[in-house]
Amino acid sequence: MSTPSIRDATAADHAAILALNLESEALVSPMDAARLRELDAQAAYHRVADIDGSVAAFLLAFREGADYDSPNYRWFAERYPRFLYVDRIIVSSARQGRKLGNALYEDLFAYARAQAVPRVTCEFYTVPFNEGSSRFHAKFGFREVGRQWVADGKKEVSLQIATP
Repeated sequence: MSTPSIRDATAADHAAILALNLESEALVSPMDAARLRELDAQAAYHRVADIDGSVAAFLLAFREGADYDSPNYRWFAERYPRFLYVDRIIVSSARQGRKLGNALYEDLFAYARAQAVPRVTCEFYTVPFNEGSSRFHAKFGFREVGRQWVADGKKEVSLQIATP
């Protein structure tokens, strides 16, 4: 496998990003092309792991002050004046286990440090439990600071913070 290149997402990547999101829709919010364009325009950080010209993973994150309607983003916005919120990180099922998520998070944490952002925030499902995401985020020093029910009470999330 070639070494991945971490680079800014472009409009040319959107079809691949949508396909990755659809592949993981059981664990993330649905997203169509219009929603992706909207989120991309608001994002402070939207990067992909590119392997030989193919998008193998992506990460989408927002700073405080974004006009973003996510209840999880709003939870952090109500409590923290400065943060970088990870909306979603998705690695292609065909490319999992190759440290692409690690590479994206290392890049994200470097971005947060360069921007003097004191905390990186995220959430993952506890109902239904996303064990892989729980383990992954623990490796990066995330700790739970709250929980809330979302999706009309069908899913519960663990709200997490790490210091970059």
